[in-house]
Amino acid sequence: MKFNFYVLSILGLSFGLLLTSCDQLKDLSYSTTPNPLEMHGDSVAIAVTVNIPPKGINKKVIAEITPTLGNTKLSTWKIQGEKATGNGQTITFKPGGSATFSEVVAYDPSMESSELAITAKVFKGTKEKTKEAIPATKLADATIITPLMVRPAFMMLTETADIPRSENKTASAQLNFLKGKDDVRATELKDKDILDLVTWIQTAQTNPKIKINSIAINGYASPDGEETYNDPLSGRRTRTARTAVIAVMKKNNLTQYLDTNMYALSGNGEDMAGFQNALAQSTTIKQEDKDLFSRVLSMGGQNDKKEDDIYALSKGFTQLEKEIFPALRRAEVVVSYTEMGLSDDELRAKAMDTPAAMSVDELIFTASKLVKDLNDQGKIYDAAALSYPTDARALNNAGAVAYMQGNYAKAKTNFDKALSAKDNNKTKNNLAGVAMVQGDRATAKKLLGQVKEKNAEINYNNAIIALLEGKYSSAVTGFNAASFNKALAQVLVGTLDAASETLAKSNDKDAADGFYLKAIIAARSNAGVDAIVSNLKSAIAKNSQLREKAGKDREFIKFIEDPTFSAAVK
Repeated sequence: MKFNFYVLSILGLSFGLLLTSCDQLKDLSYSTTPNPLEMHGDSVAIAVTVNIPPKGINKKVIAEITPTLGNTKLSTWKIQGEKATGNGQTITFKPGGSATFSEVVAYDPSMESSELAITAKVFKGTKEKTKEAIPATKLADATIITPLMVRPAFMMLTETADIPRSENKTASAQLNFLKGKDDVRATELKDKDILDLVTWIQTAQTNPKIKINSIAINGYASPDGEETYNDPLSGRRTRTARTAVIAVMKKNNLTQYLDTNMYALSGNGEDMAGFQNALAQSTTIKQEDKDLFSRVLSMGGQNDKKEDDIYALSKGFTQLEKEIFPALRRAEVVVSYTEMGLSDDELRAKAMDTPAAMSVDELIFTASKLVKDLNDQGKIYDAAALSYPTDARALNNAGAVAYMQGNYAKAKTNFDKALSAKDNNKTKNNLAGVAMVQGDRATAKKLLGQVKEKNAEINYNNAIIALLEGKYSSAVTGFNAASFNKALAQVLVGTLDAASETLAKSNDKDAADGFYLKAIIAARSNAGVDAIVSNLKSAIAKNSQLREKAGKDREFIKFIEDPTFSAAVK
């Protein structure tokens, strides 16, 4: 049977029959894969087979077929008879045959709601047979562009900081003794350091941020006597100092410090280290004399021999007895306590009200760990970047918040400053995110390629690029946790059930594009028009612009004429 008209199915593979008005070229049919055409990795791959029946092409005929897709004219396809001269695919006259033409063309937006069509010129020899020309003929619908639904926003990487929430400190005072004595003189208890320590303890009792942990009394002797005498002397000084301190506590109504067991006593014998340090700091003793004492201290032999030498030398150097030794005959009263820092509420309030009075670590800690609101985080990071303009962490975090707020120009400015302050992977990742949302995928990919460390956020960002490049399996792996983008990648690899499960687990299941993706899954899994329309209605209710998209989306080409579908998208 011969037909004098053209037939082309819009479903599945497209088949077209055509018959020219004479016998030069007749009864051609076409099949196109895929149909509708699909965009993957920025390109549309086309494979068209032209089928010529037996005796369907004159032996000397050449057909130049010109395909078009949207606004793009593809390269010319040529078929020719067995006696024709040319570079086309040759089809023999009697058996007929087929010629397949494959092409990959860069995607253009005009291809979204378009069609693949052909026209053809027919030549016999060098003469064009205009009456044999093949008029415009549709081969396939175009184009499914579902990969472009990917959410391009990158995951940002921010810096954190730790601050001490408490600090262990000491407060101290000193009781001095006469040479060889262990009794505490009354005048010592009136010295300023003792009075200041008592006042500090009284104040600490009313300060909720101070907790006194212990009180130690450390006794010492000067190294100018015999060690066998000085060791027990230092111990006796700790005990008499404790008695004196308890008396002072009682006098000042500090009754919680009257128990002798509260005081840790340590008799440390001769304070040789203190002696050396005091000697080094002296401005009245000549350097050669200091060197002499140092040599004595460094001599070998028994300690008694050293002490005898020091004692002998001290007779000739009165500065030792006046300047060095008296300060070494002492008992130190050391109060160990913990001072608590600002509370969470205090840090938050200070960061919002007087951020300039805080350290950069305090600001970063507060914003990153104590503040949840993105706007408040941005204010704190902006303040940190203003007060500490060379701190890469503050600049990076300020940029990250600006990015998440959609202020990409501000984000880039901060990221550029952060990278100038310090080359770092987090800022490179974040700059890649700016490039990505601005449509500069090449720069985004280059910057991510410079990030050597890998984590879930960087893998996610790389997966976005992989998806747009058509590497869907890699994208599925890279997205890891349940998200819209992971579900989209699963749709594109054909695991529709897994995609549905991912959407159900993600925070994106009720988003407009989440419902739209559910409609695509329903269409691809042949769930029926009702399932498609139900999800499309939910998507359009959240984003009315999706109505127009659905009306021309080739994912739903089989349902274009369905009244239920048409009513939903009009």
